[in-house]
Amino acid sequence: MSQRHPIIAITGSSGAGTTTVKDTFSKIFVREGVNAAFIEGDAFHRYDRAAMKQKVAEEEKNGNLHFTHFNPEANELETLEGVFENYGRTGKGKTRIYVHDDGEAELYGTPPGTFTAWRDLPDSDVLFYEGLHGCAVTEKVNLAKHVDLKIGVVPVINLEWIQKIHRDKSLRGYSTEAITETILRRMPDYARYICPQFSHTNINFQRVPTVDTSNPFVARWIPTPAESMLVIRFANPRGIDFPYLQSMLSGSWMSRANSIVCGGDKLDLAMQLIFTPLINKLMDIKRRTS
Repeated sequence: MSQRHPIIAITGSSGAGTTTVKDTFSKIFVREGVNAAFIEGDAFHRYDRAAMKQKVAEEEKNGNLHFTHFNPEANELETLEGVFENYGRTGKGKTRIYVHDDGEAELYGTPPGTFTAWRDLPDSDVLFYEGLHGCAVTEKVNLAKHVDLKIGVVPVINLEWIQKIHRDKSLRGYSTEAITETILRRMPDYARYICPQFSHTNINFQRVPTVDTSNPFVARWIPTPAESMLVIRFANPRGIDFPYLQSMLSGSWMSRANSIVCGGDKLDLAMQLIFTPLINKLMDIKRRTS
């Protein structure tokens, strides 16, 4: 962790909604005059799309039917930890972009399923990571120890799957069958490497639908925010003004001493209320130590 060069990490599975959280943070950064550098977890995949298909085929031939991007061995986590460590020390680092689709290919001039060249991060006040492994702790790396503010985005799993299916079909052209196969392949790594991260986070946001999601593979619509509840869990509730949050989040209540529940349509407001003072605190500490 660094006082002069703080790092914020949003961690969550594919389809969890981490991009929505990133967008809210972007608004806060602009409003509060914070200059943020952004990196994506996909940039630290070990293989491009073609090489990953080949690696999965090799693993299957060797009896491993569950090799996925959730697995640390499919990612350059040592490189990512090096970026975190270097940024915390110097405010410098490198990143790249993994190009997902034709739209991004046109933007970056690189074919879908490949990486752009590595580039230096711009000068910034804070580093913001969004992806699968921002709080990963394994035998080889400890990313969580470098991060000043760790946030988990964890919808109940059926909702997560519905969101992934709809996103990958509409934006990336995959079939429901292909996405379902990917979800099933990822389950062991999800349990081993994704879920444990949420024990290292400072704050978790979990959206719970209030409509039937019992078969996510045939769901025609994603449950709307108004059709869900939001559970916000604080690892350390000391210093959190729960009465203030309850007064601002209409209809909210405390389900435990460290958890507040509100309507799913209050996600953006809740994040604005919770994270604005935390970001300003990080910036105050940065100014005092610079």
